[in-house]
Amino acid sequence: MSLDDDAVQARAQGWRTLAALHARIEDRLERALQKAHELSVSEYTVLDVLNRQDGFHLRMNQLSNAVVLSQSATTRLVTRLEDRGLLARYLCPTDRRGIYTEVTGKGHALLAQARPTHDAVLSASLEEASATPELKPLVEALAKL
Repeated sequence: MSLDDDAVQARAQGWRTLAALHARIEDRLERALQKAHELSVSEYTVLDVLNRQDGFHLRMNQLSNAVVLSQSATTRLVTRLEDRGLLARYLCPTDRRGIYTEVTGKGHALLAQARPTHDAVLSASLEEASATPELKPLVEALAKL
């Protein structure tokens, strides 16, 4: 095996380790958010991303990029949240092709209730992962971001 092959294998192993850490944390977040707040991780992420805009609005394509979902999946997700009264959509006043999405009062309230659950599960999951030698460097790298 050449040095290039070793590097490729190391990167592939690193990716598998990162994917395993992500899957582990996302699964725990999903279960906790669903149980306590009837929110999926994706729903929480959309509410959180939109909430952090500080008066700015995101078009649907910007939102799909921010939450790493396809535009069609983002549209379906936003529709579900809108049906629950957590989000509202409206046309851009200067470009009728643009659709903005914003968090409603009910969405802000649910996000405020869900945030401590999310943060506690994330912290506990990362702390637990740091006790695993192959995951510890990834957890340490996250702390530096």
